[in-house]
Amino acid sequence: MAEFGIVFLNALTFAIMLVGLLSLVIPGMPGLVVIWVAALAYVLVTGFHAWWVYVIFGLITLLMIGGNLADNVIMGANARVKGASWWAIGTAFLAGFIASFFLTPIGGLLVMLAGLFLVEVVRLKNWREALDSTGGMALGFGQAVLVRGAIGLVMIGLWALWALVF
Repeated sequence: MAEFGIVFLNALTFAIMLVGLLSLVIPGMPGLVVIWVAALAYVLVTGFHAWWVYVIFGLITLLMIGGNLADNVIMGANARVKGASWWAIGTAFLAGFIASFFLTPIGGLLVMLAGLFLVEVVRLKNWREALDSTGGMALGFGQAVLVRGAIGLVMIGLWALWALVF
């Protein structure tokens, strides 16, 4: 590939990865998947020309999967620490997931938090304790954004190592 082509490909890949990274602050946006798809497109264009490409792309893939799972685990764990039942957490996740198809991703997050609050109010018959559980889940969302952001930066760093050093 000509020098201009490589520079353009690197710049385009980095720009797409940056969009994925920035989208991580929006609930429901698959920013880590966007970063991964950019790396996949990069490897499809440049090829699996050495064993280390398999290793780096494999690490990027594992980070994407782990980061997406960590999101829900962190939110649910924070709600659980604050006293929410697993049933309420599962119901809230399901409500938020369904709502995100009809509302914006932020609407899905709000429905999830409202769902947790309502289920906990019915279960506990105490709105203050239900609000505490809901606050735990909201705090978990903020923590998950930071964790996914760090994972996204590592994914981009691995790609940069691959693209610029090797």
